[in-house]
Amino acid sequence: MSEPVLGFNDALALVLEHAAAIHPPEMEVVDLPSSRGRVLAEAILADRDQPPFDRSTRDGFAVRAAELNSSPLRVVGTLGAGEPWWGDSLALGEALEIMTGAGVPVGLDAVVMVEHVEQAGGSIRLLEGRALRVGENILPRGSEARAGQIVLPAGTTMAAAEIALAAACGQAHLQVFVRPQVAIVATGDELVEIHESPQPQQIRNSNSYALASLAEAAGGIARCSPIVPDRRDALHQAIDEARASDLLVLSGGVSMGRYDLVEEVLRDLGAEFFFTGVRMQPGRPLVFGRLPATAQFPALYFFGLPGNPVSSQVTFRAFVETMLRALSGAGASRPQFVQATLGADVPAKPELTRLLPARLEGTEVTLIRWQGSGDLAANAQGNCYALLPARPEGFSAGEVIRILLR
Repeated sequence: MSEPVLGFNDALALVLEHAAAIHPPEMEVVDLPSSRGRVLAEAILADRDQPPFDRSTRDGFAVRAAELNSSPLRVVGTLGAGEPWWGDSLALGEALEIMTGAGVPVGLDAVVMVEHVEQAGGSIRLLEGRALRVGENILPRGSEARAGQIVLPAGTTMAAAEIALAAACGQAHLQVFVRPQVAIVATGDELVEIHESPQPQQIRNSNSYALASLAEAAGGIARCSPIVPDRRDALHQAIDEARASDLLVLSGGVSMGRYDLVEEVLRDLGAEFFFTGVRMQPGRPLVFGRLPATAQFPALYFFGLPGNPVSSQVTFRAFVETMLRALSGAGASRPQFVQATLGADVPAKPELTRLLPARLEGTEVTLIRWQGSGDLAANAQGNCYALLPARPEGFSAGEVIRILLR
């Protein structure tokens, strides 16, 4: 085989290159409550200034700062959030009790907090040693956004904060990209369905469920095929049935054993391979390529993931999500690594980049003891994967490393 086995960074860069060339999918309209996890196809604009008035950010008294700094003021009314001020402009020497979120009447330039004044006989005065600045505790009109300004660009993935902002702009319905269909094909004679009782030499199919969950979380719609045995005809049929999808993800059958037939069948179907392995642990047998277009279907990107369940989940998070987010309309983006401090020494592994199950507590990350890439119990104990680049020396406790959150 002429296709390369790449280092981790080179493999990721190649996936990103292909992801960047993906054309955005078709659009559809969804209502706002259904938009969580969807990717905006059209930008959302502020329909008016945000905030639409000078807003008090504290419970207190709206005043002219210069007046209160020099003398007591008489309180002439109360204004709550959502209430208009129908009264006259305040005269010199007057103040207005005001609640958080209320609009500050024209002519008043500061809000003094309740706890910063002394109240007596219907008047207020600043406590000893206090001073009030012009603009204090007032959020000016339009300081968050101006009417017509883009507040959420196309390509934004909607979550709680984005949904709240869209609601504030009156967006009851959104133009979003259609979610990509992800065909998930688990292979292996050793697999049985989860409702079956496995023989001593068999295991239940966990990969389809884990990969479907990851695909849905990344913006796709998972379509899981029945378990495919290690036979060329069965693999050929399963791949043919997946051609109507936007992305094909296979697990198992990509190593070098006699019954690892996935690459052979893909080659028979004219597949182009971009790499056939990554120097990483777990996940070295990872395969990335593309099936050619046919008269009925467009070209189809595929990933062949290792069959060991931790390997399949790690490689999905590190590589497949990048392609899937691009197919969702969110554009090409690297996995989101964050920094943490290593809690214990880790020996070197010079030839491989490792992404190992780990647990983050505060800012410290500790590797989970595991029995290899089939250890689902250890994987479930972690909440992240520790990224340990290939290098000749080991890693020391207290060293800052990158982690991939789960």
